[in-house]
Order: sequence, then structure tokens, then C-alpha cells
Amino acid sequence: MKRIIMGFIVNPIAGMGGAVGLKGTDGEAYRLALRRGAKPVSPLRALEFLNYIKINDFLIKSAPSVMGLNIVMGSRHRDKILKVIGDVKRETTAEDTKRIARLMVEDGIDILVFVGGDGTARDICEAVNEEVVTLGVPSGVKMYSSVFAVNPRAGARVFEEYVKGNAVIVEREVLDIDEEAFRRDTLKVKLYGYLKIPVISEYIQSSKSPSLSSSDEEENKYAIARYVIENMEKNTLYILGPGTTVKAISRVLNIPYTLLGVDVVLNGRLLMKDAWEKPLLEILDQYDKVKLIITPIGGQGFLFGRGNQQLTPKVLRRIGKENIVVVATWNKIREIKYLLIDTGDHELDDMLSGYYKVLVDYNRYIVKKAITLQ
Repeated sequence: MKRIIMGFIVNPIAGMGGAVGLKGTDGEAYRLALRRGAKPVSPLRALEFLNYIKINDFLIKSAPSVMGLNIVMGSRHRDKILKVIGDVKRETTAEDTKRIARLMVEDGIDILVFVGGDGTARDICEAVNEEVVTLGVPSGVKMYSSVFAVNPRAGARVFEEYVKGNAVIVEREVLDIDEEAFRRDTLKVKLYGYLKIPVISEYIQSSKSPSLSSSDEEENKYAIARYVIENMEKNTLYILGPGTTVKAISRVLNIPYTLLGVDVVLNGRLLMKDAWEKPLLEILDQYDKVKLIITPIGGQGFLFGRGNQQLTPKVLRRIGKENIVVVATWNKIREIKYLLIDTGDHELDDMLSGYYKVLVDYNRYIVKKAITLQ
């Protein structure tokens, strides 16, 4: 019986900007992330993916060094290495990803697994288009594309089912944003192409749905904001997550805010703008009472782990599940079956799972279940 051959590529810097508030690692942002103390994310996510694969009837053609081989050799599947494709210098680039992906397809693979974010998906799309089946293991900050598994363990499950012949191959969108515009609080999402993805229901994420801007939708956001503000407690920190639903609170308060970042409000005034892990932990040391107001990503349903990595496991543990307030408009919440959690900390994911009351209008709630897929 023919063994499936996996091509394996890791973007070693993907996701490093999230915890330090940079919302990506394109260009100079990578060096700024290092100066802020960012740690590699993708090698751990890649290792988790490999170690959760329980079948053995496959072989691996890996990218070299930090782009794949180092992770494979540290995994339970080190004996599956068939060949190392390409070469890289000490500092890797997007061109390395594109070149190695092309070489892998030319050398012959059945499925190309890449670990990274939307930028990595763009590179793969440019290099191989729809010539080969691909699968994204999420390790970026945003991941608006629908070519990723919902987490590394789900990715392992999808790969197993693909090897067994049980997955349906579907064209899925590769989306990305302008990171420079993103850092200026402007969201520009563009369709870059399509990749062929093996799909197992609920284990592959959807694309992010665009925010609606109808008058009814805006009124819904402001009704939510008014109710939150009327019930704000004195001398309590309010950490406001990204997104237009949450930032309507700042607009009603008439205070500055970052649409795509994390802000901190105290007694109706802005205390900290565009915060990230270190300053958040420092300010949490100063106050006993805290509330986190967060909204899921439209279409995808992610509550944590997409676009709000400033809210790291350390920060979320300090806040506590009991202090999390979930808000969403009717249009957004009706598209979402489950709230999804993917912080990278399995124990915390389990703690944050369960049922949440979601504020959907002025003093109106519905209950949604939050899960982490395994």
C-alpha cells in the first residue's frame, strides 16, 4: 500500500507579534516583537500537530532547519523523514516558503502542511496555487482565511482522515490584510486566491465574516454599549477587546480607542490604549476588580486565539472566567454554532470552555457554549 507523503513547512516567526500587541510579524514588526520580548509560537504549534497524529502510514518531506526538520526530529514521527527539501539561511523569509513549497510539489508530495498565519497561506497560494492538497495549522495572529484547522490537534485529526481517504477536498479562500493599515486601525481584507483543503466538519475554520454597517446593526451595537456602560462598576478595570461591537462602548463614552487592539478603561476614562501582555499584567497588579469585555470573530466564532493574542494565558488566568463579559450583535451570533477557544494552553482552554451569557441587545442575553476541539 502506497504511503501518503506529507510536505511540511513551518514559518518560524508566525504569531510572534500577537502577545506583544503588534498584530502580525511582517517586515520590521518582527524585530520590534523581539525587542518587546516576544517568544516563538509556531515551533510549539507545529510540534503539537505532529505529536497528535496517531497513524503511521505516511512519510515526510520536510523543509530544513527551523522551517521544519528541527520540529520533526523532536517529534514522535522523527522516523518518518524521507527527504529534506531546499536550504535556508539563518534568517528565513517569505521567499524561502515559496521556493521550498514549489520544490516540494516538483519533487512529489500528496499533501502540503504549513504552519503559520494568513501571510504564510498567501505565500503557499502564490507558490503552488491549487496544484496540491494543502492544510494550514494555525500559528498566526489573525487567520481570517478558511484554509486552517481550528487548532493543531484538529489539524492532526484532519490529516489522519485525509490519509484514510475520509476527507472531502474543497476549495477554500486565502484572505489577508494590509498589516501596516491594520496597525493604523484600518481593516483592509483582500481575497488572494484559493487552496484545496481536506475538510472534516467543524475541524476546519470558516473565513471571517465582514462586519455589517447597516443602521440596524449600528443601533444594536450602541444598545449593547449603553447597557454595559450603565452597569459599569466603580473602581473596576474594564479591559475592552478588539472589534467594532466592543469599541462602540468607547465611542459612547467619547474616549480614544484602538479598533483592533486592547484598551483599558477605569471609571469611564481611558487608562491604557492598545495594551499588550506586559502592561496588562502590570496594571492588573494594581487593581482588585476587573472585567474583560470581548466579542467573538464573525463567521468563525473564536472567542480567544484569533486577533486578540494580547490576552495571553497569563492575562486570562489573572482575569478569570467569571469576569469575562461576552457581547455580540444578533446578526453575528446567529451565524455562530459554538464559541471557539484556542489559547495554546490546553488547561486554560478547558477552564474557559462551558456556557456564557452573551449580551446581544439592551439587557437581552442568549446562552452560547464555548468549546475547544480535540
